[in-house]
Order: sequence, then structure tokens, then C-alpha cells
Amino acid sequence: QVQLVESGGGLVQAGGSLRLSCAASGRTFTTYTMGWFRQAPGKEREFVAHIRWSGGSTYYVDSVKGRFTISRENAKNTVYLQMNSLKPEDTAVYYCAASNRELARAVSAYDYWGQGTQVTVSS
Repeated sequence: QVQLVESGGGLVQAGGSLRLSCAASGRTFTTYTMGWFRQAPGKEREFVAHIRWSGGSTYYVDSVKGRFTISRENAKNTVYLQMNSLKPEDTAVYYCAASNRELARAVSAYDYWGQGTQVTVSS
């Protein structure tokens, strides 16, 4: 089992920044990819970004490219999502997830999920 705990959400004005953290524990050596997803009210959960534990290759959804940066600190088993130039449409609950597959983007490809952290961007 892998346990994931997110932190760092909050309320910010448009144009502001937040950094989300995801601390992983348990059998983390079994996972290849860490991802961030988000879910706005009334919408489906959507992929935001992912990173490989090994090598650190990343991928972003088009809507956040150039504004969000995913990174990892292997020694701390922690993944971060730096979010800059935030927009009201970024408002959602953000979830950290872990996958046993490489380069996973689909919700169904992720095996472990955190509890989520709320990000609210005011206009």
C-alpha cells in the first residue's frame, strides 16, 4: 500500500501562486509515476501533470503548460506542484496520485490517491 497526503491548498487571487505538496509513504518503490489531478464542482476529475520518480520526466495538460511545474524530491518521497499565474478556472480540489505504470495520464491508471486539497482562485 501507498499512502499519499497533500497539503498547500488555499485561497489566492488571480495571478497569484501556490505550491502543493504530496508526501508519499509505504511501498513507494512499487510506483513509477506520480500525478496531479483536479476536480471542479460538477466536472469530472482531470489530469494536470505527472512526473516519473526515476529520471524526472514530466508531462502537462495544455491548459497549465508554462504556469505549473511538477517536481519531486526523492529523498523525502515528496512531489510538488508549483502553480503560478493562477486563474479562476484553476479552482478545484487537487489530488495527488501514484501509478504502477509509466507515463500514466488516465484516472483509471492510478492506483493510489490522496484525500485532496482545495484550491480557490478569486477574480
